[in-house]
Parts: sequence; C-alpha cells; structure tokens
Amino acid sequence: MDKLVIMAGTVLLAYYFEYTDTFPVHVQGFFCFDKAYSKPCPGPEDNSKAPPVLVYSLVTAIPTVTILIGEVTSFFVKTEGAQEKTIVTADCCYFNPLLRRIVRFLGVYSFGLFTTTIFANAGQVVTGNQTPHFLSTCKPNYTALGCQSPLQYITELRACTGNPFLVVSARKSFPSKDAALSFYSAIYTVMYVTLMFRTKGTRLMKPTICLVLLSLAVLVGVVRVTEHRNHWNDILAGFVTGGAIAAFLVSCVINNFKPTQIAGPHPHPHPPPPPPHCQRSEPSVGLPLLSLPRVESPLEKLQGYRILRSHDHQPTPSPVPPDVLLPPRRCLTSAV
Repeated sequence: MDKLVIMAGTVLLAYYFEYTDTFPVHVQGFFCFDKAYSKPCPGPEDNSKAPPVLVYSLVTAIPTVTILIGEVTSFFVKTEGAQEKTIVTADCCYFNPLLRRIVRFLGVYSFGLFTTTIFANAGQVVTGNQTPHFLSTCKPNYTALGCQSPLQYITELRACTGNPFLVVSARKSFPSKDAALSFYSAIYTVMYVTLMFRTKGTRLMKPTICLVLLSLAVLVGVVRVTEHRNHWNDILAGFVTGGAIAAFLVSCVINNFKPTQIAGPHPHPHPPPPPPHCQRSEPSVGLPLLSLPRVESPLEKLQGYRILRSHDHQPTPSPVPPDVLLPPRRCLTSAV
C-alpha cells in the first residue's frame, strides 16, 4: 500500500511540474547582443528530428519489450527447481514468479521515469538557464532597454516582447529533460541486458545491444545541440541525472535484478538439528592438529584437594629399610 502511495505522489508531482504553473521559473537576466543566446529559433518541438513523441515512445517501449522478452525466455528455459516461487498465503497459493518479476522490474522502471522527470523539471525551474535561441524567442527591444554595449546586463522582468509561453519554455534549458530520460532508459536497459542475458556461441551479442541503446541516447543529445535547443552542458547534466537514477534503482532497489523470495509457511519444515551434547566432534580433514597447553579448572583443583585430604586420614605404611651392602669379612679384618 505504501508503494502505491509513493508512486501516486511521484506522478502527481511530475504532473504539477510539467503542466501547471505551481512552480514558477526563475528569471535570469542576459547580456545585450549575447551571441551565445542569439541562435535562430528552431521552431516547435514537434518539428525536431527527435520529437518528444518519438523519444517518449522509445523510452517506454524499448525497456518494456526487452524486459518482457528476457523474463519470458528465462522462465521457460529454467528448470522447475531453479524457478523462483513466492508463497502468498497458506500452502497452496502461489503468485506466478514470471508475473511478479515483470511487475516488479517495470514498476521500478516507471517510478524512475517519473523521478527523472521531476529532477529535470526541478533543475530547470530552479536555475532558469536560457536556451541558445532565447534572445530570438524573447525579442527584446534593445532601444527601449538602453543597450549600448554587449557588456550591459539586463535584469528587467518585462524585457521580452515575444510570446510569453515560448519565452518561459526558452528559460528551461538546464538540465535537458529529453537527454535525462533517454539516458535513464538506456542505462536501465543496458544493465538488465548485461546482468540477465546469458548468450551461448557468441560474445558480441550483448555488447552490440548495449552500444546500440547507448548510441540512441547520445544521438538524442546531439540532435538537440545541433538544433540549438540545448547547450552541451545541459545535455551532459541530463546524462548524469538519468544515469545516476538508473544505476541507483538497479543497484539498491531491485538488487541487480536478482530473484527474491518472500518467506512464508513451509509445508515440510526441516527437522531441528540434534542437541549439542549428542553431536560428535570430529577433527577437520586436512587441517593439522594443534597441541594446546592444558589449563586446570577450579573444579579439578577442588577435586584433587579432596582426594589428598582423604589420603591424609589413612595410616601410612612404615618405610622399608633399604638394603645395606656389607663389605666382606676379610676386608674388615685387613682394615683392623
């Protein structure tokens, strides 16, 4: 239940950033006749060589198809004993492991997609960096603003005379949202292919798929730079944002796509191990036996002391005189 609440909150936050004016864009000033922001206007986003409809379709379709193909193939190739099973209730109800893994991986991917959108939109709203065609869209009246030198900085809020909607869009450049989403999708899919696909007979299949996915993501950024819709630093920031979110989710949330099993009542529990006093200790095979010094315990000392006391009360036998060797009689006579 808490996961659904977090997911709903993420979707609502992304919606407010994208389609409402709840979070106003920071207004930055500009230098008069600044060539870095005087590129020709490229037109609407739909006229781009990489339009948002195409980018968002690929971002959604490629990971979904890849995960579906990978999970279905893995499910039918694995043996029955190696398949993941998750007990839901009692001993008879099992949640299909194939469906559970697909929902889990695609659910985390969707969460990351909206999270990347929030991060990119938040960066654009907070910074308010202008696009390369900002002055062409803003259409400032340099005469009314008193621009005499290119070093003069304009900070007036009403300096622009162009379409207000286009001017606000031209203030959202850093980071590039399209670059962030495309690179997030590419990194997530590449990590899935690298960690889950097992290919036999060829070593170039996985590297080829990964390079194609990364190339498509980089191509989106290159197109946006060549069409003067973003700067290079906007594209690089978008790549870092999307790649970091994808790596974090794969590594820390879904544990590198490893199978997980929810514990439940086991129909045949293992017998408990025998008590320690019934176990016979055997020396480890292959390890040398060490002779350690013997330490006498207090109980042993007390027992030995009692034995000595009991021996003291018993009569001691008289000592046997030692045998005396007498010299021969002739030796005694000669001595006298």
